[in-house]
Order: sequence, then C-alpha cells, then structure tokens
Amino acid sequence: MFENLSERLSGVFDRLTKQGALSEDDVKTALREVRVALLEADVSLPVARDFVKKVQDQATGQAVTKSVTPGQQVVKIVHDALVDVLRGEGDPGQLKIDNPPAPILMVGLQGSGKTTTTAKLAKRMKDRDGKRVLMASLDTNRPAAMEQLAILGTQIGVDTLPIVKGEDPVAIAKRAKTQAALGGYDVYMLDTAGRLHIDQELIAQAAAVRDVANPRETLLVVDGLTGQDAVNVATEFDDKIGVTGVVLTRMDGDGRGGAALSMRAVTGKPIRFVGLGEKMDAIETFEPDRIAGRILGMGDIVSLVERAQETIEAEQAEKMMKRMMKGQFNMNDLRMQLEQMLKMGGMEGMMQMMPGMGKMAKQVEQAGFDDRILKQQIALIQSMTKKERAAPQLLQASRKKRIAAGAGMEVSDLNKLLKMHRQMGDMMKKMGKMGKGGMMKQAMKGMFGKGGMPDPSQMDPKALEAAAKQMGGKLPGGMGGMGGGGLPGLGGGALPPGLSGFGKKK
Repeated sequence: MFENLSERLSGVFDRLTKQGALSEDDVKTALREVRVALLEADVSLPVARDFVKKVQDQATGQAVTKSVTPGQQVVKIVHDALVDVLRGEGDPGQLKIDNPPAPILMVGLQGSGKTTTTAKLAKRMKDRDGKRVLMASLDTNRPAAMEQLAILGTQIGVDTLPIVKGEDPVAIAKRAKTQAALGGYDVYMLDTAGRLHIDQELIAQAAAVRDVANPRETLLVVDGLTGQDAVNVATEFDDKIGVTGVVLTRMDGDGRGGAALSMRAVTGKPIRFVGLGEKMDAIETFEPDRIAGRILGMGDIVSLVERAQETIEAEQAEKMMKRMMKGQFNMNDLRMQLEQMLKMGGMEGMMQMMPGMGKMAKQVEQAGFDDRILKQQIALIQSMTKKERAAPQLLQASRKKRIAAGAGMEVSDLNKLLKMHRQMGDMMKKMGKMGKGGMMKQAMKGMFGKGGMPDPSQMDPKALEAAAKQMGGKLPGGMGGMGGGGLPGLGGGALPPGLSGFGKKK
C-alpha cells in the first residue's frame, strides 16, 4: 500500500546520500519533494505541512553539517518523525479486556470490513490470548449480515449469539451482555450496522448500543482505500460516539496509504490493527516503527524474523545445524529449506521484507524468479529414492533421466538443482569453520529468537545502507551477500550464491 510513497521518498534520499555535505538549500529542496510525495500519497495538507516543518527544524543546522553523511542523517530524522506521527499511546495490540465479560464495540461505515474484522480479532484473542469470545451481530439492516457473522464464527471456532428475528440492536446488545455473563465468556464483541455515509440514525443507533453495553474498547473500522474521507469519518465517529482505536482494512490494496498518516495526526486516535487480506489470520498489530521503515524502504526485517519463527520447528533446525557444521548437507535439508521459503510467502513475500529490496522486486519478477520454480525443485527432490536424497553423489546419467522424468522435468533442471545444492554445501562448510561456527550460531540464534534480529530502526543507517548496497545488483546471480544475519531459518544465513540455478520461467 505504501509503495508509491516509498518509491518517491527513496528517490529523494538517494540524491541526498550521494552528497558530501548538505546546505540549507539542499535540505529545503529535498523536503519540498518529501512534501509533494506525502500529498501525492493522500496525506492531508495540514499534516504534511507540520511534518515537513518539524523535519526541517531538526535537519537544518548543526546536527546535519557535522554528520559524516548528512543524507543518512536526514533519512533518520524523517524516519523518526514518521514514527512519531504514527505512534499511539501504549501497545497497539493490547485491548482492554480486563474484567470479564468485557464488551468491545465495532463501528464504521458499510463495506469497510467490520464483520470480517470482528471475526479476525475474535480469532486472534482466542488463539493468542486464550480468551473465550462471544460475537453478536447488531446489523438488522443489511440482508444476511447476522448469518455472515454466524458462518465466520463456525469457521474460526468462536461462538455467536443465536439469531432472533425482529429484535432491535439495543435488545440484541442486552441479550449479548446477559449471555456473555451467564456463559462465562471473557469478551463479547458487538458488530454494529453501517451506513454508506454518516447520518443521524446511524449515530443514534450506535450511541444507544454504547450506552447499554458501556464498551471497554470502541474500535472504528475504516477502509484503507477511502483516502482523505476516512479522516472525516474518524473525526465524526469520535465526536459523537467516542473511539478508542482504529482498525485499517485493505492495507494490502493499492491505495495510497496517506489516510493512515493523516488519521493518526488529525484525530489523535491510535491505529491499533491493520487488515491485510481475506484470510481470517490476515490481521497484524500496527507497528509504527515497522511501517515507517517500510515506507522509507528499510524493509521489515522484524516481521520477516517473526514469520520465520512461526514456521520453523526449532528442533529440526538444531539437528540440521549440527549436520551442516560437519558439512553434511543433503537433499532432504535442501527440500526443507525450499519448503520453508514457500511457507514464508515465497520469494516475493520474503523479498518485500528485506531492506533495500523493494526496488529490486520488479527486477526479480523479470528475472523469472517464480515460486513455481521452488515447487518444481521440491518435486525433483521428491522423485529421488531415499538413498539418493541422502547421498546425491550417487546420481549418474541413468538415474538423472529417471528422476527428471518422474518430476516431469528436464535433466538440465536437475543439474541446476544439484549445482545449487553443491554450492550451498560448500558455503555451509565454510560457515561452519568460521570462528567455530560463530556465524552459523548467530544465524541460528536469530532463528530461535534468542539473539533476535537487529531492529532496522535501531541500526546505524550507514550499516543498513551498506547491507542494502551489498545486496543490490547481485540479485538473481547471487543472493549471497547477506552477511551473518542472513535469511533467518534458511539454514543459517544467506541464500546460496548459486541462486542463478532458478533460471528463467519455463
């Protein structure tokens, strides 16, 4: 969603970082472009103006002139200012659900994704916090709105309030309150009706429900694609009903993302969660540092590591590490890594989170870096016998023909896979030797979250830029420039230098 803004800003910063020292005029010119970029991304004018003024005050003068690379200093100041604009009070993911049953009221316009978001949050509370949740639909206007919530409830295993036809929203809210208390629920969520625009009836209805339920949290669900109007909606709801937080939906869409920046600044209400797709687990807490990092093209290493930790089985990796340190890296290990990459969202999903990779995503597409290739390579490994997987050196011409035919591929594809496997094996051996496996251990620690990965916002911008440069230009030929952190979970660091083995799309 933030791609356009990100591209514009990284262009401005590229020009800045090439200069030795910055004059006041340089900063002014750069910030003028930053302002245009913000306005184009649909950030409201007052917010953009304040933002640029704040950055200019910090960027001109001593802080910059004495810094070694002034451009990076400006990038850092802009990053901090962005985080400041987006940050709310406290932890965005912590909902106030202390004295059960705690009511949560969901409000918003029609079509903003209230019902789906209600179910996503209920699933999140059930899975992450082990809460018992009851969902109730108060939407008596939209056809089948109540049935929709009931179906979502069965999908995610969360109870919904039985539907009684002809009740008004206030009566349903009272019934939900009673049922939640009697049934021993921790939380009950009230999904209110929406309208196409804000009118008196909608506000009166929501206010009446609020007075009955006295909610601990009132979450406003806003469609991330509505742009500036979202800010007016948020202000209006907050004035009339009182909102404790915002959930932005459709953040995976191609809207301009500026509404998010303006909404936080204008209403002063924190953005708590973002919806990133149709699936029931496609919801994340809104992390200002990460979003700012993403906008500035620093990538989102933190999310990448988290996703790796969710998908990696620690014991398996531990065993694999011991074998690799001895240089025993066979086809089963390679398959595990390829499957790992697919689980983490395939090449494209991972690329988007790597620092400096945003710009390269397009090149990757053109190079035919396709997830299909990962699947084809897994298929090749699966058509080998157990013995062949454990000892790939057994593979002679006749065996190669049989394996390739079994996977419906060419022998040349198998040769590419074997070459990649050899190069990875060599690399593992080298890494195993380096400082008694120091590098491997670091990478593994990153995987298990013991050492954790460095947070890009805390890292020295110079180091970040160097890392991104090191990766730049080397793409399909060799993604091996990742240094010790490597790709968490890909067998302890760095993709193999021979990823050229992926070849063009067939």
